[in-house]
Amino acid sequence: MTKVENAQRYVGAPQPAPAKKDGPFFVMFWRSAVGKKWIMAVTGIMLIGFVFAHMLGNLKIFLSADAIDHYAEWLRTIGYPILPKTGVLWILRAGLLGAVVLHIWAAASLTRMNRAARPNGYKSPREYVAADFAARTMRWTGIILTLFIIFHLLDLTWGQTGVKDFKSGDVYNNIVNSFTRVPVAIAYIVANIAIGIHLYHGAWSMFQSLGINSPRFNPWRRGFAIGLASIIAIGNISIPLLVVTKVVK
Repeated sequence: MTKVENAQRYVGAPQPAPAKKDGPFFVMFWRSAVGKKWIMAVTGIMLIGFVFAHMLGNLKIFLSADAIDHYAEWLRTIGYPILPKTGVLWILRAGLLGAVVLHIWAAASLTRMNRAARPNGYKSPREYVAADFAARTMRWTGIILTLFIIFHLLDLTWGQTGVKDFKSGDVYNNIVNSFTRVPVAIAYIVANIAIGIHLYHGAWSMFQSLGINSPRFNPWRRGFAIGLASIIAIGNISIPLLVVTKVVK
């Protein structure tokens, strides 16, 4: 029997069922694309919440030096004396670090899965309708965001970037002395523009990752994403901008 006849013989024959993948539901969910999208969405919500709250706290610099210094002291003493000073703060930092690591891991895993599903790439130019500028630059804005977090910690948390008269707890003067350095102020402004772009697409796509995707809600989703990203970006940029222009002294 030739290969053609052999193939014809089995046309329409029932195909064997794919092998079932064994394992607990949580493990299978963790390995799936849907699970990774949920991880990205949930950790994204955590990080957006932190960035928004952090921005509100930092805006106290426009009230007075005492206002932002008292806010920083409150952060260090949450839960005291039940827990040591800065105990809750370090728990929050550990949780945020875990969220960042999981967020990056999920993004990288999804990228690998997408490339494996389409190893030869697109045969014609892609039509970027839904995949707008923010979506296409998520990788780069994510890298900028990661580098910015490292620099921000070195700069204003540990004082390792040469801030004049840096003193732990003296938040107002540390911020002013850091942002009076023009290159540092520009770096913060550029980084927060990238953060705004990243947050816009993240806030837009997290609803779809959670299964909330309907044309009826798309205008609301886009308005929410634009509003949230704009508020956070403008709020954060206003601080180095007004310090470097000597509005805040």
